[in-house]
Amino acid sequence: MDAEHVSASLVIEASPEAVFSALADPTTHAAVDGTGWVQEAHDTGPITSAGQVFRMGMFHEGHPDGTYETANLVEVFDPPHAIAWRTGTEDPDTGELSFGGWFWRYDLRPAGTGGTEVTLTYDWSEVGPAVREYLSFPPFGPDHLPGSLQHLAALVAAR
Repeated sequence: MDAEHVSASLVIEASPEAVFSALADPTTHAAVDGTGWVQEAHDTGPITSAGQVFRMGMFHEGHPDGTYETANLVEVFDPPHAIAWRTGTEDPDTGELSFGGWFWRYDLRPAGTGGTEVTLTYDWSEVGPAVREYLSFPPFGPDHLPGSLQHLAALVAAR
C-alpha cells in the first residue's frame, strides 16, 4: 500500500470476457463488494460506455442517513481489459454530480489457459483535505480487496 491507493490481484479461472461481463453488470456489485455497504443497483442495465452513470443503493452505519445512494461515473470502459468508475452523489433537485475524489478500477489480462488476472485498485489520490478530516482512507481493512476478488471469482464461476 502506498499513501494514495491500494491494489490486489487474483487469477480467476474464466475468460476476460466473462469477468468483464460480471463487472459491467451493476446488479452483481453487491455480491462482489463483501462489506455489506453496497446494497442493490438502482440502475440495473449493463454498463456500456465511458461517461455512463449508474446508481447504487448503499448502507453504512456511519453515514448520517444510514441508507443512501451513490452515483458512479464510468471513466474507463475498455472491454475486456479495464473498467473504472468514480463514486459520488447526485443532487436530487438539479441532477448535478459531485465526487469525493476516489475511484475503483479493474484491470484484466489473460493468464494461463483460459484464466484472467484481475487487478482491483482503489485510489483516493484526489480526495481533498475537508473530506480527509472526517474519513480515513482506505475506509476498509486490508483483506477487503482480496476478498472482493474472491467474491468476483465465485460469482463468475456460478454464472
